[in-house]
Amino acid sequence: MLPGAVLQSVMIGGGYGTGREIVEYFTQYGVWGGMAGLAVATVCIAVVFALSLELSRRFKVYDYRRFFQVLLGRSWIVYEMLVVVLFMLVIAVIGAAAGEILNDEFGLPRLFGVAIILVAVVVLNFYGRELVTRMLAFWSLLLYAVFITYLATVFVTMSDAFTLGLEHNGVGEGWFVSGLQYSFYNVTGIPIILYAAMAIETRRQALTSGLVGALIALIPALMLHLSFIAVYPSILEAELPVYEVFSGLGFALLKLAYLIVLFGTFIETGAGSIQGFIERLDGWWAERHEQPLERMTHGCIAGVAVLLAGSLSALGIVALIADGYGTLAWGFLAVYVGPLLTIGVYKIFFAENPRNLVKNLS
Repeated sequence: MLPGAVLQSVMIGGGYGTGREIVEYFTQYGVWGGMAGLAVATVCIAVVFALSLELSRRFKVYDYRRFFQVLLGRSWIVYEMLVVVLFMLVIAVIGAAAGEILNDEFGLPRLFGVAIILVAVVVLNFYGRELVTRMLAFWSLLLYAVFITYLATVFVTMSDAFTLGLEHNGVGEGWFVSGLQYSFYNVTGIPIILYAAMAIETRRQALTSGLVGALIALIPALMLHLSFIAVYPSILEAELPVYEVFSGLGFALLKLAYLIVLFGTFIETGAGSIQGFIERLDGWWAERHEQPLERMTHGCIAGVAVLLAGSLSALGIVALIADGYGTLAWGFLAVYVGPLLTIGVYKIFFAENPRNLVKNLS
């Protein structure tokens, strides 16, 4: 379950946790259209996750650089160019969402949210993989507890509004493509978090971890989609859709708990994503100097990444999610999902002497 918990923590960032991604890719297609889109995304992520974990296990590659050297050979750099843009976009969405929340709740300047994310991410990445992995797994359990309480409260408190929302049961056109598009840019987090899959020893473990991991990652999205039915269709225009729901609940303590977990998830997403980049740099550095980079360097890398991405957060969360994520999705289909389902499947089941292949690539 650990790879799935870590993937969930990386996925549930500013767009997912605030509900903006869920509205953009699922809820706007109606109650059942959103459910169908979520089913498509879950199946796609499960297949890609399972195959990626098995390729990683068989070739003993646990950072995205070596993973894509196995998958794409010398063309692996194309993935890195895309993933660096995604890093910046994800952290920018986190910063924008954190700023919006602090401004709405406490009247603090939006840049204050970026500052908190910066400090927390630098500290986590300074102490390295073990702390990041443990924090991501623990926070995933806490997040589930809060999400289940949130959904139960919506059903009990807003039952009439929920029943009324179910009348919007049409299936909007485009739900299938939207589900695919959502999965294409979210599966890009899988090669980044391969450091959480080092304990996988067998093919059965790898494939099972991928299937279970997809469910762990997307069940909270289903919970959010169901809760949004109670405020449909006004939810479609909300900058922070979860706030739209909480305005109808009136439970200040639950809202505070959700915000604490959400803010922690922002930090996790930033730290987990940057840890994947650090693992890639450590592998490259160790090949040349026989030792990984120092902790201080890890912290500096995290700090620079957050500062650069923070400058993008001024664009706003809606624009970043609608335009940035959607465009990148098709690029990752070409350089990751497509090759994995063809070249990757061949190498998993038919390639011989995987250790010699990795040695030659090095």
